[in-house]
Amino acid sequence: MVKNIIVYAIEALCLGIFMVVATLATAAIELPTSPIYQAISDPLLRRLLIGIFVGMTAISIIYSPWGKRSGAHLNPAVTLTFWRLKKLRTIDAVFYILSQCLGGISGMWIAVLLLGKTIADPAINFIVTVPGVAGKSIAFGAEFLLSLGLMTLVLQVSNRPRLSQLTGVFSGILVATYITLEAPLSGMSINPARSLASAVPAGIWNGFWIYCIAPPLGMLLAAEIYFNSSKNKTKRQICCKLCPNDTTDCISPICCQTVNSK
Repeated sequence: MVKNIIVYAIEALCLGIFMVVATLATAAIELPTSPIYQAISDPLLRRLLIGIFVGMTAISIIYSPWGKRSGAHLNPAVTLTFWRLKKLRTIDAVFYILSQCLGGISGMWIAVLLLGKTIADPAINFIVTVPGVAGKSIAFGAEFLLSLGLMTLVLQVSNRPRLSQLTGVFSGILVATYITLEAPLSGMSINPARSLASAVPAGIWNGFWIYCIAPPLGMLLAAEIYFNSSKNKTKRQICCKLCPNDTTDCISPICCQTVNSK
């Protein structure tokens, strides 16, 4: 039990770090007084820079000793998907999700302390994820499709021995691409805990339900499509880590056991 508590704490700490870095990177690039903002007038290029920072942070966390230990889900939708695939026990999934939410909120409060009133500047605004000018329906559809795409990538890459160790790299690159191209539509969350972390200190809940529903639905659909394809019905050795490895134990004893086909 003590080992599991440590792993839950790692999930909280890792998402907290992620939120701090994402907030500081956004501030450094998007604040009108920032030299970077003044040097780069194109918002697409600025989002590319933010995407690179965030993607590199995600990759660093996934391949860190902590990330290798917990699996670096950092996202309730990811955890729910591995639970659905019978790679996590229910008790572990529950505490993973609680830890991710608490860790994300704690990280945002640290960012508030570091940035002070600046974090409420419209250019940053607690990096809240809210629907863009295209509306809530578009934001929901975008979050759903992005989540479907990310989990499809994770399942496809992690189940290929020659590529499995690159799952975290591919995921980070995809996240960076999403931020660059899709952020104006929904804020690019694909993570209920990440959106909750920003909404709590900001007090902004516009369209929050989108970020609670669309990402899990998209990722769960990716899992169903993957395992119901005739090619993959007998392949059940996917590890519940974004960096599959043999150097650390899986959080769940059922993770790397073969699960009978449906």
